[in-house]
Amino acid sequence: MIKGIIGKKIGMTQVFTAEGNVIPVTVVEAGPCVVTQKKTVASDGYNAIQIGFEKIMSEKKLNKPLFGHFKKAGVEPMKHLREVRLDEIDQFSVGQIISAEIFAEGDFVDIQGVSIGKGTQGVMKRHNFSGGPSGHGSTFHRRVGSIGMKEWPAETPKGKKMAGRMGNRKVTTQRLRVVRVMPEKNIILVQGAVPGHDNGVVYIKSTVKP
Repeated sequence: MIKGIIGKKIGMTQVFTAEGNVIPVTVVEAGPCVVTQKKTVASDGYNAIQIGFEKIMSEKKLNKPLFGHFKKAGVEPMKHLREVRLDEIDQFSVGQIISAEIFAEGDFVDIQGVSIGKGTQGVMKRHNFSGGPSGHGSTFHRRVGSIGMKEWPAETPKGKKMAGRMGNRKVTTQRLRVVRVMPEKNIILVQGAVPGHDNGVVYIKSTVKP
């Protein structure tokens, strides 16, 4: 069964195996999440559940459609919502709590988050260009260089690597191993790095790679 939960990246640390080997891990607060909606083939064309993470303390922060959505479900307003497609949803009900217990040590997961934004950067930092001569007589230095052809097609090709915003985009890291699960704290330790900054919201689901 596909597993999915919304969580928060806490930070990185390391753990030791029984053999004394060190493993770098990312600490992730996985849930608890609440089921806010069920979608079926009959009503929506596919089976899925919608889960929410982090309660909204003030209802004034909700618009009317979202307020009505949570009121219809009979659950407290949630800050982050995510849809998890499943083959079977009979075992889930609206209002049910999903915690870190759905994962076990040795599971492989894909984690999606928003990478750290680095602002507007040049081509050397953004695309690893080598740059030009660094001597005083050079007018190249860290510039992009030629970006198109003069005669034909007389335009910059689409997708040309140029300076621009770096980071702050959705990134998925695949096939990360769950090293440890602490259900009493809703914490899982995942081997390796996870996209985003500390306290950033992430989405954890079963890996698509075998």
